[in-house]
Amino acid sequence: MRASRLLSVLLLLQTRGRLTAREIADELEVSVRTVYRDLDSLAEAGVPVVAERGATGGYQLLAGYRTRLTGLTSDEADSLFLAGMPDAAAELGLGTVLAAVERKLLAALPERTRERAVRARERFHLDAPGWFRAAEATPLLAEVADAVWEQRRIRVTYQRWRAPREVTRHLEPLGVVLKSGTWYLVAGAAATDETATDEPAEPVTQPGPSARTGQEAATDEPAKPGGPPGQRRTGRGPDGTSPGPGTDSAPATSLRVYRVAKILNLEVSTETFERPAHFDLAAYWAGWTARYESEVYRGRATVRLSPTGMTMAPFRLPPAVVRAIQETAGIPEPDGWVRAELPIESIRHARGELLVLGPDLEVLDPPELREAMTYAAEALAVLYNS
Repeated sequence: MRASRLLSVLLLLQTRGRLTAREIADELEVSVRTVYRDLDSLAEAGVPVVAERGATGGYQLLAGYRTRLTGLTSDEADSLFLAGMPDAAAELGLGTVLAAVERKLLAALPERTRERAVRARERFHLDAPGWFRAAEATPLLAEVADAVWEQRRIRVTYQRWRAPREVTRHLEPLGVVLKSGTWYLVAGAAATDETATDEPAEPVTQPGPSARTGQEAATDEPAKPGGPPGQRRTGRGPDGTSPGPGTDSAPATSLRVYRVAKILNLEVSTETFERPAHFDLAAYWAGWTARYESEVYRGRATVRLSPTGMTMAPFRLPPAVVRAIQETAGIPEPDGWVRAELPIESIRHARGELLVLGPDLEVLDPPELREAMTYAAEALAVLYNS
């Protein structure tokens, strides 16, 4: 949005001082010509932009000029990263604060730019959660977020998949992540809590049989050596030999991921902790999700899909399975069916996941999965023919 870019140019000049048009263009990933137009617009709106020629020249704000954006409170500044996501801000307890930020931002903009910002807000809306799934109740999210911000240790009662279902964990909360409408906590877990026996937080998949229940997860076969992502690693990364993503060295505690909705009780300590010096939340999360996706699927299956099955697969199956189908799909057979390979987590889980396509998907291999699908189909036939 142009209004957002004008604001970015203004803040860059205010925070960094003199910059060339090329430096601004590189920072905002736009053309130099666009920067020149934006600088002209700022000048027309009354912003005192000063141009200096020469090898050491560039653009800067007139000495002493400060935009009214400096009137934001610390809480308001903290909430800026949630702009455009009012629901997420409300869940974090920042809904009112974010509304105040938006008012101040609009008030600080020139009239013409302010009108464009209002028009953009009226025409574009971000809705992060997925379809057909009610939002999880996260009554402790605001307290978790506050502990993350204040770097305070917490003691939680957490509900996991396997027995014992409820466990106590002493954590050093490093960050919260919102993915597809579900909140996760990334935290360092004390080794004394025996977190090596914890399974990773269960990502919420799309609705239907593909979404595992806790009972099903407890009956799945164990992970292969190396364990699932999030399993305790001391100084080891995904391959067991190098530091994990986002860190130069592993912290004293193991990093784990917890679903905030599964935190049943929370006690915030007065004790603080030091964040790992080079911990990068976004990088860690990207690595964790990639590892989880690659390691949770421990087998392969060969299937045939009808034309209808190929059409419906993207709407019924998880993204990783859909990608595999699209990448391995062969040339259509005379009847239009296509052979493909896809990853499976377990026989039981794959059976429920693939049954959603009904007669438009046939399992060829492994034999155990084909047998499970046959048994399910026969049971359905008996049920509906009785």
